[in-house]
Amino acid sequence: MKIPDYFKRSNLAAAVAAAMVLTGTGSASAGEAEAQAAEADDGPIEEMVVVGRSFDAAAQLVEERKADSAVTNLLGDDAITRVGDSNVAAALRRVSGLTLVNDKFVYVRGLGERYSSTTLNSARVPSVDLTRNVIPLNLFPTYVVESLRVQKSFTVDQPAAFGGGNIDIRTEGLPDGLVFGLEVGSGLNTENDGEVLTYSGGDDDFWGTDDGTRALSGELLGQVNRFRGDIGPQSILSTLRAQGQPGATLADARAVNRQLATLLYRDLTIEEEDTDPDLDVKGYLGNSFFIGNDLEVGFLASGAYENEWRETTKYEASFSAPEEQNAEEREATYSVNLTGSGNVGLRYAEEHEVVFSSLFLRNTDDETSVRTFFNENRQRSSGLGYQDVRVRYEEREILVNQLRGDHRLGRATQDLLDGYLPAGLVRMLPDDLELDWFYSDSDADTGIPNEVVVARDGRADPLTGEIADPAVRTVAEGADYRFTDLADEVEDYGWTLSLPLYFDRSFLEVSGGYRHTAQARSYEQVQFTLGLFGIDDPTTLQGPLSEVFSDAVITDPDNNFELRRSGANNESYLAATMTDAWFGAVDWTLRDTWRVALGVRWEDYKQVAVDWNPFGFDVANPAVTTDPEALLESSFIKDDFYPAASLTWMSDWLAETFQLRLGYSETVTRPDLREITRASYVDPLTDDLVFGNPGVVPAELDNYDLRAEWFFANGDNFTVSLFYKDIRNPIEFFEVPASDTNTAREIVNAESAEIYGLELEVLKELGFAHRWLEPFYVQANLTFQESELVAGSQANAPTNRKRDLTNAAPFIGNLQLGYDSPDGRHSATLVYNVFDERLFLAGRLGAPDGFEQPFHALDVSYAWYPSAKVKVKAKLQNILNDSVEIERDGVTTFEEEVGRTFAVSVSWDF
Repeated sequence: MKIPDYFKRSNLAAAVAAAMVLTGTGSASAGEAEAQAAEADDGPIEEMVVVGRSFDAAAQLVEERKADSAVTNLLGDDAITRVGDSNVAAALRRVSGLTLVNDKFVYVRGLGERYSSTTLNSARVPSVDLTRNVIPLNLFPTYVVESLRVQKSFTVDQPAAFGGGNIDIRTEGLPDGLVFGLEVGSGLNTENDGEVLTYSGGDDDFWGTDDGTRALSGELLGQVNRFRGDIGPQSILSTLRAQGQPGATLADARAVNRQLATLLYRDLTIEEEDTDPDLDVKGYLGNSFFIGNDLEVGFLASGAYENEWRETTKYEASFSAPEEQNAEEREATYSVNLTGSGNVGLRYAEEHEVVFSSLFLRNTDDETSVRTFFNENRQRSSGLGYQDVRVRYEEREILVNQLRGDHRLGRATQDLLDGYLPAGLVRMLPDDLELDWFYSDSDADTGIPNEVVVARDGRADPLTGEIADPAVRTVAEGADYRFTDLADEVEDYGWTLSLPLYFDRSFLEVSGGYRHTAQARSYEQVQFTLGLFGIDDPTTLQGPLSEVFSDAVITDPDNNFELRRSGANNESYLAATMTDAWFGAVDWTLRDTWRVALGVRWEDYKQVAVDWNPFGFDVANPAVTTDPEALLESSFIKDDFYPAASLTWMSDWLAETFQLRLGYSETVTRPDLREITRASYVDPLTDDLVFGNPGVVPAELDNYDLRAEWFFANGDNFTVSLFYKDIRNPIEFFEVPASDTNTAREIVNAESAEIYGLELEVLKELGFAHRWLEPFYVQANLTFQESELVAGSQANAPTNRKRDLTNAAPFIGNLQLGYDSPDGRHSATLVYNVFDERLFLAGRLGAPDGFEQPFHALDVSYAWYPSAKVKVKAKLQNILNDSVEIERDGVTTFEEEVGRTFAVSVSWDF
């Protein structure tokens, strides 16, 4: 969807102007170009090519950063495209002070994802994550992005739930003329070194949606309701006798139960098959045209389809007995990404713009895995082991509809209004009065139509860990089925009115506004277990799973199968929040030397979250509790003021522009919706059992920032930032007692936390060293930070009462070396990213903490421009073939091989 600016054809006068703007990027100096323009006055106008360098793409948003009163970082679309990151999460790890966790969550300045917020064109959008209220940023493809704005210091136009920072994803707007483009690409990953695991799925898997093959049967759900949530044989027998079958026997009830089991999806035989290379297709079309002299109408539509196979190998081990208690998992994932976006809007005289935009995202992961493991019950040397076979299909969709307007009372507007309003009235209105407004309505849906885990065991080779002829276990949880549905809706709207006032030696802007945000979320989880307590022919359990769970085997009365609804009745929940906010600010600049920005925000916040039992049928077992105390405990209401202030000194000290910026603010971080219920759930990222806590209260933050910025005339810049955050009642997970080999965590308020650090950023052309280095530039940022969390009295026996914040890396480094050939037909970028050892999980009762080890990511991308319209791009990621690794007390307890990824694409842009 990017409109390349490496080649721009125009007449000679436009070429001269461009050459004067682009620092050293034209084919002639400004003086030579002026002479050529003078000579051209007496002759025909020639057509020439102006070559814009990618260095300027890295510096293109500097002016916005200069004008911003907050501490911000910006990434433009050209800079993102150049590096080759395919999603927003991957792109943001290039920003100073940001780290990427689980390939989807971004930590700003060492604070967890709960301390950072994400907006789309400044509007809040819902989350598709089953266990978190935050948005997995890997869902957003970079091709729809115009720029990414990372605001690290609070301003009162932002929501007060501001911890580490806010990430605003700004999508492509209206084009300036006719644009059209198409891109086709492919790739592969080195971990896919042969056949991958898979199983029989549905006919619509190519499009990332289940056709109903895996889904929970409506007939089964109806029978569960018929038996009032309990489908055990005794409950079925009681219902049969009460519904006109007084002679029903327990054998009849068991037969009904087994028949219900046949309504589950059971085509679970795991196979291996060859995979196709990755497929990536994108396209866009847009145009704009004038109606009269001042009114411009435009549109932009785009779409993309991607699919890929990825296979990984994971290793886990107990830190106390790694040789005897360990696990190895082979997992294959087929992913589909489908994206569609459209903008329609109009502009009037560069003073008014109204745009309607719609964005649809679908991201689906179809996972198949086989996990062989040994624990304290069956250690590796015993010659016996366990094996879990898992299939999981998760489909995530987001639909965002937004209407945005920007209106300024300029000269053209005044002239237009003079014809409709009384004479002189328009001239009484203040010049350049500006109104920005938006309305956003968005929905997010996540469905897991089927997640099945089949438990097997058998004799194991102590040396290789392989299990020969594994058989389905004869236990109550022989096969575990989970069906999940999440619906999250957000309505967000607001406006900002700003008035600029100009004086002889100063400039003052007064602004204020209102914002309303409402979110409603429902989460439903239904779980069944298909137990096996005996079988006529035990060898049947060693066959393919589709045969083990065939209709004939299940319904055979000699095989003791039994279906039950499992799980707690508080795993589902209903929740909602509503925020009304008013804010006001003044921004005063004196003599272009001093700038003072002061503001305050008032928020009225309401939150409620209650456990929901979808199978609650009576007063004794209600769907939602009617206990007044429990309902009161489930709600939270608070209104408060949140101030922000900044002071900036501007001069030409050591550079064309120097800015020294000092800021202070007070903000809040609130618990996620699910976390204030008593609901328990299994975290899909860690497999830990997680408990909510209605007693958790919001964390309060005091934020301090000091930033010095040097902007040089040739586009180079250098930045030094210091930051400090003091947190009261920080929200953290702590381990709690659990049964057997499970790990359980609970969310609580710790006593306090603080984090402070230093950020360094530089963008520099290398031509100063030697003329041969003129095609090269370097961009780098380094972050050094320290954090400390004091556990407090609510933590359950933590090993360390004082520790680092989770995932707060003491050091983060990014280095980018770029090359642009003098003829503009080649560009290349070498990118290195690394973070220092960071806390992954905190130990309990003396158990050591677990630390994620540094990941050294070295990527390279290359682009060839054979013509002004065609681009060939290639990229290689994770050149060093590093792996994700976690250590506890020097023992590797987790390791995942992610492999190298190679991709190539060809694009044509009109």
